[in-house]
Amino acid sequence: LSGGQMKRVALAQVLIQAPDLLLLDEPTNHLDIQAIQWLESYLNQYQGALLLVTHDRYFLDRVTNRIFELSFGVLHEYKGNYQSYLSGKAEQEKTGIEQEQKRKQLYKQELAWMRAGVQGRGTKQQARVNRFHELEGNLNQVNTKESVEFNFDHQRLGKKVLQIKNGNYIVKDKQLLKNLNLLIQAGERLGVVGNNGVGKSTLLNILAGKNQLTSGIYEIGETVHLAYYTQQNEEIDPEKRMISYLQEVAEEVKQQDGSSVGIAEMLERFLFPRSMHGTLIGKLSGGEKRRLFLLKLLISQPNVLLLDEPTNDLDIDTLTVLEDYIQQFQGAVIAVSHDRYFLDKTMEKLLILEGNGQTSNYFGRMSDYLRQNESNGSHEKKSAKLVSSTVAAEGKTISKPAAKKKMTYQEKREWETLETDISHTETDIADIQKEMEQSSSNFALLQELQENLEQQQSFLEQQYARWEYLSQYMEE
Repeated sequence: LSGGQMKRVALAQVLIQAPDLLLLDEPTNHLDIQAIQWLESYLNQYQGALLLVTHDRYFLDRVTNRIFELSFGVLHEYKGNYQSYLSGKAEQEKTGIEQEQKRKQLYKQELAWMRAGVQGRGTKQQARVNRFHELEGNLNQVNTKESVEFNFDHQRLGKKVLQIKNGNYIVKDKQLLKNLNLLIQAGERLGVVGNNGVGKSTLLNILAGKNQLTSGIYEIGETVHLAYYTQQNEEIDPEKRMISYLQEVAEEVKQQDGSSVGIAEMLERFLFPRSMHGTLIGKLSGGEKRRLFLLKLLISQPNVLLLDEPTNDLDIDTLTVLEDYIQQFQGAVIAVSHDRYFLDKTMEKLLILEGNGQTSNYFGRMSDYLRQNESNGSHEKKSAKLVSSTVAAEGKTISKPAAKKKMTYQEKREWETLETDISHTETDIADIQKEMEQSSSNFALLQELQENLEQQQSFLEQQYARWEYLSQYMEE
C-alpha cells in the first residue's frame, strides 16, 4: 500500500474500536484531502474525548474546542478552536510585553537607587534591596518569536522555466500521466493535488530529473537552479554537527541589497537557538532534521523550488517561516500538498491529478475549488474556472478535436505571442493591486480599480485557457 493507504488502514483500526478517549498523533500526515475531510466530519460527530497533535491548521480549527501550546518549556491553555487560539495568544503576548516593560522601568529606578550608594542598614532599606534582587531575577520572562524576513538574492530566471509537452508516464501498466502539457514560468505558484497514488510525487520526480517520461518531451530552462524538498531526507552522517552540515553548502547567504547573512544567523531564523548549533545531527528529532534539510536547500539560493508534502513533520512555527519565504521568493514554486491552509496561503493555481492520467487546472485557492466542487456535487468538475479537455472561455465551449494534429496559421501566430501577452496581463494585475494598496482611503477610486482588476483577472483566465487549448497541438 501507499503511505496514505496505510495511514487510512491504521485510522480505521483505531476508529472501529469506538473508544471513549481517542489519541491521534499527526492524523492528517500522508492523507489526501478527501480522507482529511471525511475524518473531520467523523470527529465532529464523535461522542468521546479527543486529544490530538497536529500541524494542520484548518483541521485544528474545525475539530477542537481547547488548545494547549508548549512554548519555551511552558504549557499554555486556550479555550476555543485555532482562530480563538491565535487571538488569545496575541492578547497574552501583548499583556506580557506590557508587564515586562513595567518591570524594566521599575528595575531602572531601583538600579539608580542602588547605585546611589545607599546602605541597607535599616529594615526598610534592606527590604528594598531584597525587592531589587527579586525584581532583577524576574526580568526577561517574556519570550516572543521575532518576525522573519527573507530577501535572498538568486540567479536570474529566464521566461521559460520547466515544460512538459505531450507527456506520458506509465509504471507497472498503470498510466499516471497522459498527454500532459505543462508550462512553468518565472513567478509561478502551482499546487499539485489529488488522491493518494495518482502520481503527484512522480510528477515532481520528473520535473526534478529523477524519473524520465515514458514518452513526450521534458525541457528545463538554462538558467534554472532547482532545489527539491523530498518526502525523505538525504542520508546525513549522525556524527556531523548542524552548523558543519550547512557550511558544506555555503558559509553565508547573499541578500538582494548586497549584504550577507552568516550560517549561524540563518539557523536562528529557522528557529534553532545558538545553543543548538553544535549539536550532533543524530541527536535531533525527526522534525528538527526535516527543518535542517529544508534550510540546507534554501541557503543554496535556488530560483525554482519543488516541495513534496512540505507540511508533513514540520511544526506550525516552521511552516509559517516557510510560507513567509515563499511569499517573498522571486522564483517559481511547485508544491505537492494536502494541507489546505498551506495551499491557500502560498499557491495561486492548482494542477489536479484525477487518476488514470487525467489532469485539470484550477485558477484560484484550494478552499474555493473545494467549495465549488461541493456545490456542483461530489467529484464533479463543472466550474467555469476549471480547465480540462473542454475549456469555457467568453461563454463558448472549445472542445478538443480528436482528429486535429496541427495548429492553423492564425493559431501559430497567436501562440508565438500568447506567453508574452499573459506576462503583460499579470504585470497589469500586479500594478492594479499595488495602486489599490496605495489608494486605500479613496473609496471611489478603489471601486473603479476593483472593477478593472476583475476584468483583467477574467481576461487572464481566458488567456490561460487559450494557452491550454493551443498547447495540445504544439508540434514536436
